[in-house]
Amino acid sequence: MVVFNGYLKLRIGEALDLKPTTVSTRHTVIFNKAPQTLDPYIVVKVDDYKVGQTHTKQKTNMPTYNEEFSLNVNDGKQIELAVFHDTPLGYDDFVANCTIQFEDMIKTSNTGETFEGWLNQAVCIC
Repeated sequence: MVVFNGYLKLRIGEALDLKPTTVSTRHTVIFNKAPQTLDPYIVVKVDDYKVGQTHTKQKTNMPTYNEEFSLNVNDGKQIELAVFHDTPLGYDDFVANCTIQFEDMIKTSNTGETFEGWLNQAVCIC
């Protein structure tokens, strides 16, 4: 496995078409409530260590962040982007996540494709 050592600068642009999980919408079906909008934020982890978090965006399923995170990484293996919903009850706050291996980004960068294009595609998988 290839590890990454160096300076990482990551920009979180936006999240597209977020949907609440079935666990968090179980009460809307029971009580005939309107579909839920989210109060999403994104947690950034490197190798299961939290390195940052975006601001919470209120009542949207398509938040725009334009926030940057910069850090030095030693022996990094992966980045995880996890979307959460800021709820009064903490047990149904998870929305989606995406894990990106540094090894895959390094291989992609050697093909001439930009990180930005690659990451936009990867994040849409979430």
